[in-house]
Amino acid sequence: MTKQLLLFIVFLFVINTFAQQQDGYWDKERSTTKEIKVSARDRIVVQIDDLPLGTTEIVYRITLLDENQQLASSLVSVLKSIPDPTGISQGSAGAVFVLSKISGDDKCTYAIFSKQDLATQYQDSGKTLESCLIQSEPVSKDAKRLSVDKSSCLSNDNGSLWFGFESKNWIMNQKIILEVVPWVDKKLSRGWTLENRKHIISQCKTSNLAQKMNNSDSFCVCVLDKIQAKYKFQEFQKLLMMEQSKVYKDAGDVCLGEISTSPALSADLRKDASLLIKNGKYGAAIEKLAVVINSNKATILDYNTIGSCYLLTKQYGKGLKYLQDAEKLDNTELLVQLNLAHAYLLNDNYKEAKKIYKKYQNQNVTDNLSWVQKTEQDFKAFQKVGIQNEDFERVLKLIKE
Repeated sequence: MTKQLLLFIVFLFVINTFAQQQDGYWDKERSTTKEIKVSARDRIVVQIDDLPLGTTEIVYRITLLDENQQLASSLVSVLKSIPDPTGISQGSAGAVFVLSKISGDDKCTYAIFSKQDLATQYQDSGKTLESCLIQSEPVSKDAKRLSVDKSSCLSNDNGSLWFGFESKNWIMNQKIILEVVPWVDKKLSRGWTLENRKHIISQCKTSNLAQKMNNSDSFCVCVLDKIQAKYKFQEFQKLLMMEQSKVYKDAGDVCLGEISTSPALSADLRKDASLLIKNGKYGAAIEKLAVVINSNKATILDYNTIGSCYLLTKQYGKGLKYLQDAEKLDNTELLVQLNLAHAYLLNDNYKEAKKIYKKYQNQNVTDNLSWVQKTEQDFKAFQKVGIQNEDFERVLKLIKE
């Protein structure tokens, strides 16, 4: 008994796992089943119910019945035993399986149209040149599978199809049963078509954060994934602009945290910032370094560099803040101490600046650059960008004593 119970549990687990792995489903709720009366030698056009969003395949069955005949089983019930559309195309057995088990003696030809005006022309004149599928050989029953990648019938955007039938019975009326069942891709049913995904990525690339990155592709794909997981495309489009902006920002913050863990990204940003600084583009360098710092992966030198850039752009208060943060990480780094002295000086705090300038005047900031030499270089850099301070000469005199 225990063994049987165990086997039963395993069976249920396998079935449940298989069901979860399916990337789509036969949408029986929005299938079409219509009984059509066609007069002798007449043509008629029938529009199927609108196909649900995310339809990538359809299976249709056409059956002509004698007056009192009934279908042995509906197309929906037949498809229940086929896990996905590919099962229909795997050999003749699959194709025969979906055919009606019975049919009448009557026959008809038919055509399928993706636009209503083409279907109307067919009904008026029998013109089929612009149909997306034509069955010119009269049949008493037929069944086919159409897919987005192989049939133009499913390439339109209106979500519907028109079936045109022409009776080949010259005396009696015909009874035609038309059944259409759509296969819905779960992911596409959320409205995230290729064009819609491209739209979100292009919007992301215009954001300030993305523009600070040398390669924003991975970042924007991450933002897209976050938005897709939370919203259907139609839901996202209905949000107010300010609501959409917040969604972009929140997703961007999460993605930045995920992507910035990559050392390569931080290295690229530092390299870009260094090149910008050499070209005197300190504001642009600040934007690059801000991304590194906001990732919580910044080093003491990142804080030192951004602090120096803020000083060179006359944002003395911000410069002082970042340099104080750098000092908390390592108060023995003399490049930080020198910039910190500059920050105090430019913030009109000569007393604090003097303490630092005097304290390290006999040391080197690097293995081959003295404190005095670096101070002279920095003051020249300040003067080059238009920063003048009457205490520059005073400091140089102080540290050369």
